[in-house]
Parts: sequence; C-alpha cells; structure tokens
Amino acid sequence: MVRTGSASVAAGPTLAVVAREAGVSVPTASKVVNGREDVAPETRRRVTEALDRLGYVRRPRFDAAKVPGLVDLVVHSLDNSWSGAVLHGVEEAAHEAGLEVVVSAGLNRTRGGRPERGWLDKLIARGSSGVLFNLAELSASQYAWLDQHRIPYVMIDPVHELPPGVVSVGAQNWQGGVTATEHLLGLGHERVAVIAGHRRTMCSSARVAGYRSALASAGVRQRAEYVRHAGFDETTARLHTHELLDLPEPPTALFVCSDRMALGAYAALAERGLRVPDDISVVGFDDLPESRWVAPALTTVRQPLAEMAATALRLLVRMMHGERPEGTRTELSTRLVLRESTAAPSARS
Repeated sequence: MVRTGSASVAAGPTLAVVAREAGVSVPTASKVVNGREDVAPETRRRVTEALDRLGYVRRPRFDAAKVPGLVDLVVHSLDNSWSGAVLHGVEEAAHEAGLEVVVSAGLNRTRGGRPERGWLDKLIARGSSGVLFNLAELSASQYAWLDQHRIPYVMIDPVHELPPGVVSVGAQNWQGGVTATEHLLGLGHERVAVIAGHRRTMCSSARVAGYRSALASAGVRQRAEYVRHAGFDETTARLHTHELLDLPEPPTALFVCSDRMALGAYAALAERGLRVPDDISVVGFDDLPESRWVAPALTTVRQPLAEMAATALRLLVRMMHGERPEGTRTELSTRLVLRESTAAPSARS
C-alpha cells in the first residue's frame, strides 16, 4: 500500500488542550503550529513536545483533492555537486509539470539529525501539497505526521530501510558494486579492496554486497581486512586508504563507493608517492563532475542522480492526483564510465 496519506484525519486534542499541556497561551501555541519565528526557543520546545505527545493534527489549509502548484524538495545540503544534480533533475521535471519548488537544505535539526516539528508545520502553513526527501532520515512520528496531513511524499535515495508502503527512487547499487569489481578483476587484479560508506546505509551495504558477489563469482578469496567503512567524505577515506596500504599484503586496486571518497583515496596515494593507475587502480561511484576534473580522470560507476530526482517528481505528481504507483521502489540502472584511473596490475604491485 502506497503511503499517500489518503486516510481521514482522526479527531485529536484541540489547540487549547495543547496550550494547557505546554503551560502557554493559546495564541502562543498557535504561533508555534503556524511556524512563526517570534517564539522563544524554550517555549517552542515545550509546545512542540506537547504537540507530539498529544498527537495534535493541524488541518490542511489547502484542498488536498486539487493539485496546486507548490511542492517541497528537502536535500541534505547544498554545498556539493550531488545536490546540484538532484536540483537539476527536479527543476526540469517540475517545469514540465508546471510546478514551483521550495528547496530546504538540512532543515532545522534535532540532536538525532532529523527534521524538527517546526519545519513540518511550516510545510502546511505555506500550502505545499507534496514533498521530495533526498538523503533524509525521518522518524516514525514524522512519517505519521505526513500521513495524517494527507501530504504525499517520495524518498530519493533513502538512507535506511523504509516503512512498508513508502515510495522511493534509487539506483541499482548492488549491480553497480558488481560492475566496478568485475572491471578490476577483468584487468587482472585479485587484491581488490573496497572503501564503503556507513555500514547502516542502504546504498553502502548494497554496493559492498555487489563487491562480495563479484569476488565470489570469480573465485577470488574475500579478505575481511580489505573491507573498510568510511563516512562518505574525503577525510575518512584518506585514513582508510593509508590503513590498507599498511597491510602486509596491500591491495592493488580500490573500489571506493563514492567519487568524493575517491578524492580522499587519491590524496593518500599521493602522500605515499604512489601513482594512479601505475601503482594502484581506483574506481569510484556516482560520476560527479569531480570525477572528470581530477588527474588522472576517475573511472566510476554512473549513478543517474538527475534522472532519479526527475522520476521521483513525476511519481509525486501522480500521487498528488490520487494515483497509486504500481510499486513502492523504483531503481534506475547504473553503468561503468571508463576513464584513466584503472589498468592492469604492475609487476611492482
């Protein structure tokens, strides 16, 4: 079942009850519900906790049966080319659909890194009728909040496993891991290491699973010390590359599960006086612009980020019309982009 929030909103506590629970006036509680800024942080916190504790449901101000012209896009940040590709895909698809898009970067965050209730209230206040979440982590109560307000939403490249029925768009990460590893094996490498992202992320675990599958199919021994988990950033990837190079039998090739991490691997190899691909081969993942700018240009697995975002927007429009997608998970194909960072292992290696 697709979670479009089509169920009727159950009756809940009044705003007066919420105000009494939080120890504030009804006008103050109303300001918090409507996303007003002129509320003290401590007061906002008390009201927000009371809203969540009592299960207060704010009625939509717009006609949910009609498709209006405003949707929200929530991205993890705007300081990287990944988000730029997602924005490009959403913008093109939104233009085709005649929609306007409000972009939120990072949201207002709690200690757990999830969007605060205040942002969700603002979503209703401005009349958005659909949301795209990119690399977002939502709690069970936030999923319920969106459903209670009958706001359709689609997850782009979700971080974790989603609740049943949540619609999402991603890439074929497992196949991408297979393709990258098979390419290195085909060049003659048998000591292939992988530097992945966080263990708990869906894309990271799928890419590592593809790596393991390719090794098993080729009859190549899997080495536990060749599997490293970083934080999808250059710094941790650089440190893990140094650790791999310090092994008694270091790898001759690296499959690095993001282009950004591959830049960290490049830095570590340069610090060791090693050349890519003469001394060690490197394959990335994503095909961001940086993969073409580095020297040597990075062989990588292309993840169709703009296409993923556009597909998610089109699915969202269908849900705004009251349609149900045939499936809840859409995966777009990945492909290997050959550049200059891979070669057969050298005799010295």
